[in-house]
Amino acid sequence: MRGPLRERRVRTDLLVSVRCLDGVSQRLVLRDAFGGRVEIDPEVLVRNPPLWFRLEAGARKAAAGGTLLCGATALRRLSLRVDREAAQAVFKVSGLE
Repeated sequence: MRGPLRERRVRTDLLVSVRCLDGVSQRLVLRDAFGGRVEIDPEVLVRNPPLWFRLEAGARKAAAGGTLLCGATALRRLSLRVDREAAQAVFKVSGLE
């Protein structure tokens, strides 16, 4: 992810925590085992399913490997939101809304 001053990276397959920060603008905070930290607007993931699927696959790998200690609830909520938005888009395109 690119910040205002530099590029930031996080290893999704080595995530240790995922937190949802509520406030004026909601943010998802991802931290990896190497100390990498990225804040991302969840809307970016909702509007970009391939990016979401990449994050989700990495988080699943991190959970299976035992590094993801915190964040299952935040990821589950975001997953439901992505699925809901995708289904609504399909219904809209199909004329079934």
